Amino acid sequence: MQTKQEIEQLLAAAGTRPKHRLGQNFLIDLNLMRVLVQSAGMHSGDVVLEVGCGTGSLTEELLLHSGRVVGIEYDPVLFGIVQKRLACEESLTLLCGDVLESKNTLNHTVVEALQKALEETGGRLLLVSNLPYNVASSVMANLIAGPLTAESMTVTVQKEVAERMAAVPGHKEYGPLSILMTATGDLHYLKHLPPTVFWPRPQVDSAMVRFVRNPQKAAQIHNMDVFRQVVHLFMSHRRKMLKACIHFAEGELAAVRHWADVFAEAFVDGQSRPEELSAADYINIANLCFEQIR
Repeated sequence: MQTKQEIEQLLAAAGTRPKHRLGQNFLIDLNLMRVLVQSAGMHSGDVVLEVGCGTGSLTEELLLHSGRVVGIEYDPVLFGIVQKRLACEESLTLLCGDVLESKNTLNHTVVEALQKALEETGGRLLLVSNLPYNVASSVMANLIAGPLTAESMTVTVQKEVAERMAAVPGHKEYGPLSILMTATGDLHYLKHLPPTVFWPRPQVDSAMVRFVRNPQKAAQIHNMDVFRQVVHLFMSHRRKMLKACIHFAEGELAAVRHWADVFAEAFVDGQSRPEELSAADYINIANLCFEQIR
């Protein structure tokens, strides 16, 4: 692990400084970094994805506690720093680029590297990361919905993102991420992180959280793609009535012809608003839609 002074020296030697537009806020409280690592519950056969390797401070710790680490860094200068420092680590696959191909798709190079590592180790896929704020929600949503899913995600995120993850129906932060997490696993709020534990100090508070996938919960969803489409359809119009939202159905959901029957069988009032529905309601609606379109 690296102190603030060591990070500053590495950046200065590379002729760069933290870039605000990329959300480059380095976790410099080493005790908190130990909490992050310990809370992840890594084993020697696990494959760990780290998004935003920075200067490799957390990367070094992940290599000590897991079987393989796949790290991706968007900034080519920081990528060069980590590559130089950890070039001899055979259990590290380091990639330079965007972790996302689109909001709903992980970079195929990252997916291929993870799949290869999982085949070699036979272990679990875990996300352990000081997540860049601008990709946090999308990365986690994709690792929940799959096709490649993480067994757990232990991360630092902006406090607003943590609130979105934990939000309940009717709360202003309730949305697709809340629904995905409630439907497939269990969320644990580990630590509140003030700006002072990062360098440079962000303008907002952060949080350390852990999501653990629950296979029994996830198995209740008959088709994840349809489930995501249903959540997107209704939560994109969260304050309209359900029966009004169906006019915006597209893709596979355009084939659903009997929405009134879907609502009735799901025990949902068509005059309710999407922001009022529970994750269980969305699962029931999605499963009934899947029955009509498969």
